[in-house]
Amino acid sequence: MKRATIHTSAAIALLLGLAACTQDELADDNRLPEGEYPVVIRATGLSVEATPQAAPSTRATVDGDWQGVTSVALKTGDAVKEYTVTASTDFKSATLSRENDPHYWTSRDPITVSAWWPFDNADITQMPAVKVAEDQSQLADFQNSDFISAENQTVKFDDPTLEFTHRTARVAIDLKPGTGFTSVAGATVSLVSLSADNGNPTAIKTYNASGNTYEALTAPQTVAAGKQFIRVELGSGTFYFRPQNNVVLAAGSRYKYTVKVNATGLTLDGCTIGDWADGGSESGEAEDLGYSIQNDGSYTVYNADGLLAWNKAVQKDESINCTLTADIDLTGREWTRIGTWPGYSGVFNGQGHRITGLNFSAATTELFGLLNERGVIKNLQLIDVNLYGNSGSAAGIVEQNNGQIIACSVTGKISAY
Repeated sequence: MKRATIHTSAAIALLLGLAACTQDELADDNRLPEGEYPVVIRATGLSVEATPQAAPSTRATVDGDWQGVTSVALKTGDAVKEYTVTASTDFKSATLSRENDPHYWTSRDPITVSAWWPFDNADITQMPAVKVAEDQSQLADFQNSDFISAENQTVKFDDPTLEFTHRTARVAIDLKPGTGFTSVAGATVSLVSLSADNGNPTAIKTYNASGNTYEALTAPQTVAAGKQFIRVELGSGTFYFRPQNNVVLAAGSRYKYTVKVNATGLTLDGCTIGDWADGGSESGEAEDLGYSIQNDGSYTVYNADGLLAWNKAVQKDESINCTLTADIDLTGREWTRIGTWPGYSGVFNGQGHRITGLNFSAATTELFGLLNERGVIKNLQLIDVNLYGNSGSAAGIVEQNNGQIIACSVTGKISAY
């Protein structure tokens, strides 16, 4: 009897143990054997917008292609590892994997994953700040300015997918010839007034993507309303567009400006803003500064604003050359005399053009106060001046000449007391 009782107790204990094991197994149903299920992820999400002149063999992430990316930094938990990128046959998606010491699934529960490219080999654990090239006029430099990432995304065991996005903003400018131009071929287009945060350039030379279309990638930032934003250098002129509203250059967005270049300035025909391919609208007028600066610092001037800009610059450096390419009307504009000791030492070449509208009263009235022995003023006409000197002397072009004045003339009224 005692023996039977012992057997019964043992059987009950065994059943209770089996029941407990079954409940534990059900509770741990999502757990996976350690080190048996490597994390392999399908990467998607980049736009298929292609840079017009980029051949299939040279396309990169900026064009929605993965073939230029060989590896990414991939983070789960606190661990970051370099993962190999295997692009699909059409390069529009990729498989992210690691042969040795990959991340492993520990259960079937979703995990949080981040990934980025490019990464810093010296410290793969930190996503680098976006820093683009200053000169993107070459295709490779334009493409290499792109940064992509997938940040803190939920990845499922049975559908391990990461959707990547661009960390840069993309700006495209389409130029059209307007009044005074039959062609805009050969223009140089730049973005200016940009933020220098994280070592980024304050001006970017764009890539001539096709025909009269120019593109550049920037770090996310805001360009304030009224600031110079788009600069077009064409012929002897430099033209600027100033937005009427703040331009918020957001990561993953594309901004397309259609700009008409006129002899008097730029006209913004339209602007679309949206994702890497499309968007909304804005309109506005652009400003012509009236001058361009050559490699040696010389000014080429073709309107009153340009001449006054040179006038301001030459107050600090009286050796700056100036060449006129058009007649200048200074009516209603204020002129500051050039040439304090030791005097103007540059070359001012009017190229036969006229300056009209010079009309003011002052202690001295001339364009130049003192011309240095190295200074030259030539091929210039002052027309219909009205100058009144109130310190006993007055002149039209130069008050005191120690240099050369060649083929110059003055007409109008000059008086003094």
